[in-house]
Amino acid sequence: MLLDKPTSTPKATIIEEKNMTIDFRSLPKISLHDHLDGGLRPQTIIELASEIGHQLPADNAADLGAWFQEAADSGSLVRYLETFEHTIAVMQTKHGLARVAREFVLDLHADGVIYGELRWAPEQHLRSGLTLDETVEAVQAGIDEAIAIVETEGDYIQAGQLVTAMRHTDRGLEIAELAVRHRDNGVVGFDIAGPEAGFLPQRHKLAFDYLAEQMFPATVHAGEADGIESIKDAIVSGRALRLGHGVRIREDIELTHVDGELASVEFGEVSNWVHDRQIALELSPSSNLQTGAIAAWGTAMTDHPFDLLYNLGFNVTVNTDNRLMSATTITRELELLTEAFDYNIDDLEQFQINAARAAFLPIEEREVLLAHIEAGFAKARG
Repeated sequence: MLLDKPTSTPKATIIEEKNMTIDFRSLPKISLHDHLDGGLRPQTIIELASEIGHQLPADNAADLGAWFQEAADSGSLVRYLETFEHTIAVMQTKHGLARVAREFVLDLHADGVIYGELRWAPEQHLRSGLTLDETVEAVQAGIDEAIAIVETEGDYIQAGQLVTAMRHTDRGLEIAELAVRHRDNGVVGFDIAGPEAGFLPQRHKLAFDYLAEQMFPATVHAGEADGIESIKDAIVSGRALRLGHGVRIREDIELTHVDGELASVEFGEVSNWVHDRQIALELSPSSNLQTGAIAAWGTAMTDHPFDLLYNLGFNVTVNTDNRLMSATTITRELELLTEAFDYNIDDLEQFQINAARAAFLPIEEREVLLAHIEAGFAKARG
């Protein structure tokens, strides 16, 4: 049951539990929902913008980072998406794409992430003459370089690309074919993103049919800016193995309270399907607050349905969505959730186990991730 506590941003990255001091950042973590064009370093944006003559709303990293957060923290998904005009503008060359991808993975590693999926839309990076295949190759070059750097330091991280089609354009099949073409060059899955309301996954049914024929996994943005119809179509037309956000599945759950206590829970058709089949929810708490995705239930972290969904047995995972716009990390998201819902180290480990099992990787590689998680959390427990 949701706990009624005041929420605030934790001022440290440790908690004390049963005489243990736990460093959130050192815990091994999995990142499934993290947009490449939403995770740039402000200084990198400034430098790349200078190279191409792109005008920015601020000329120093601190002010630019603050501008992104303020613009994104509006309660409107439309306004939130407008911030990407600047990040995408500096990601139009092989050099820009490779640098952003390299730094993206290195920043994940610095946050204790051992596996990350970088989702991005190649069709948005063709303004300077690159082909779709060249964009994917440039991003993979950056990923490979970052992994090599981490390995030379004697540490571990793995990463894969989630190639994304924009749901309001008509290139779904083309982008699906691109993803499959690079399945042996770092692309692990497919997604659709962009304006959700009014653009159901069925618009890209040919793409999803093709992916199914190729036995290639898909996650679908659904249940963020639209409700149960969108989630259902993500499953039916999109054959989604995971739901990008999916937070509005809460609309399909009826709670009955008696004398202020939860007396019964009734799942609707869609929530029952998602629950019973353990379709992973790629929840992004801070982002969900910023975009108004949880506005029906409140405006504070304690109002987020995350805890309810977790306690009801949904397959919840913790994600950042866009680290730049939300000024966040996986570490910070775990801190905020722990502050709001009094989670312990067992809960934090379960979130990472859920994400590892839902990763678009062969089972052998998922088992490697699970072993890292088990060892890392055992070390944290002492």
